[in-house]
Amino acid sequence: MTTTSLADRDGLPPDARRWAMLSVAIGVGMASLDTAIANTALPAIAEQLNATPAASVWIINVYQLAMVATLLPFAALGEVIGYRKVAIFGMALFTLASLACALAWSLPSLVVARLFQGVGGAALMGVNTALLRAIYPAKLAGRGFGFNSLVVATSFAIGPTAASLILAVASWPWLFAINVPLGLVAIFMARRALPATALAGHKIDVLTVVYNMFAFGLLILAFGEGAHLQDWHTLVPEIALTVLFFVLLLRRQAGHTAPMLPVDLFRRPLFALSSLTAMCTFAAQGLAFVSLPFFFEHTLGRSPIETGFLMTPWAVLVAVMAPIAGRLSDKYSPGVLGGIGLALLSSGLVAMLLLPPAPTAFDIGWRMAWCGIGFGFFQAPNLKAIMGSAPKSRAGSASGIVATSRLTGQATGAALVAYCFTISANNGTRYALMLGAAFAGVACVASFARLAFAAVDD
Repeated sequence: MTTTSLADRDGLPPDARRWAMLSVAIGVGMASLDTAIANTALPAIAEQLNATPAASVWIINVYQLAMVATLLPFAALGEVIGYRKVAIFGMALFTLASLACALAWSLPSLVVARLFQGVGGAALMGVNTALLRAIYPAKLAGRGFGFNSLVVATSFAIGPTAASLILAVASWPWLFAINVPLGLVAIFMARRALPATALAGHKIDVLTVVYNMFAFGLLILAFGEGAHLQDWHTLVPEIALTVLFFVLLLRRQAGHTAPMLPVDLFRRPLFALSSLTAMCTFAAQGLAFVSLPFFFEHTLGRSPIETGFLMTPWAVLVAVMAPIAGRLSDKYSPGVLGGIGLALLSSGLVAMLLLPPAPTAFDIGWRMAWCGIGFGFFQAPNLKAIMGSAPKSRAGSASGIVATSRLTGQATGAALVAYCFTISANNGTRYALMLGAAFAGVACVASFARLAFAAVDD
């Protein structure tokens, strides 16, 4: 098929679309599930590897650093060589790295394996949304984004439970070994079902890739160090280097027709506002998801199992609402749908602040469900807004920003939780929920603001 015909094609036929979506769902589900599983199982892994809690955190941190640092390079590479090739490479690397994690014999060997697992996950996530745009026809794009949100939400929802069940009958290496057969199935299906896409005429600049990796990697590292009130002798050089590499990145890609950090897309108000909406919303989610387990267990005295059940309504309602919101986004403005959802999320977090002194499971459950409804109502419409506001030739970069906004927002939320607990162990959760409600409020305003610019970008 020629480049022109690929560019003009509007999605896949129904049968081919189902198989392509299944392969994407397995890949994205693995990457999302692995994040939730690793977070839950971290204490058990640290104990069995004789690692300190502080050192074992690198099992999580290196995965996030690798993903954030390489997302945009993989997204740009997808435009040049095709999203299909990058996705299959990501699945293969993630699967091999999962096997290496399962065979790890020490903390350093596990951290190195997790580094490569993060790179594989970045390749998958970096082109995931661009592939959805190639798989679904434009009139059904909202359904595709809704299904994708459903997969991610379901993976996060079952992650803690899956980790607990596996650890109840087996040792921690099986948490990673389970990815190997799933990955092999995903690779086989992807090779047969994922569509080829039109290729860009530009090339990838290696120095730009290096600047991008250092800029985003140091940014996330500085977030974490600052949240823990690290000594200024460490923090100031990290911030200075972060700024330096971002300046070098912007200067290096100046004048490029398709910059890796897509400043050309950020000049589009709808794209910029949608990205801001995503980052603030995921920061709000991170603030809630990281802080609430401490509140449930340390303040309310709930067991880890009870905490898991109390967190479940949020994830379940996201999974329920995602496909509904996706279908609605094919008919109604993402700005309105996202704004309504984020107003619900902000009010739900405020409601969590107003819990009675001795809340029942119902008191907590309906508030968590309310937050989940709001968050689920935002995701698919916002995905559609970001991808729809970018030219088809720049779908890869737009897809990279989708994942970068999500991970940067989550990292910001987690760092702020650490800061809240650093300044007040007793009121840390309360401060985190206040910040979460504020971030969701800012995201709500940004979402409704898109209504003023939708006609301009269209």
